[in-house]
Amino acid sequence: MNDLPFWKTKTLAEMTAAEWESLCDGCGLCCLNKIEEWDSGDIYFTSVSCKLLDRQSCRCSSYENRWDFVPDCVQLTKENVPEIAWLPPTCGYRLINEGRDLYWWHPLVSGDPETVHAAGISARGRTISETEIDIEDLEDYVVDWPLTVGEAKDVKEA
Repeated sequence: MNDLPFWKTKTLAEMTAAEWESLCDGCGLCCLNKIEEWDSGDIYFTSVSCKLLDRQSCRCSSYENRWDFVPDCVQLTKENVPEIAWLPPTCGYRLINEGRDLYWWHPLVSGDPETVHAAGISARGRTISETEIDIEDLEDYVVDWPLTVGEAKDVKEA
């Protein structure tokens, strides 16, 4: 009998819907507004979160109905994960797609949804809602921490 967890034995395409959903670590980083330079295609994260992001839990406050409120919300799918360059380096979907393992703080590994926050990986305590700013000022909120959260010396792969 195989005692390895599903993310070590299955590709993204082979996962059930429940397995797929459980790969989300609840960091909230994908729910940050991003700016794309039209000429270069470069993408910059901001510390401005989607209006639906619960900034304490780092989960969508209306996940099932999010498109009713945010029509351009990007749904991660088994088909598009390889194409989304802005997925944070710590993202479970990105890691599995790249043939890597989940980090120790991922809830599937730790058994605790709070470890992603305790490890300093999530957006908790770092964001402002898009409803609280003038969207014309979005450039003033560009940050690099969503791309560097996994670089801390105490964040190791399992």
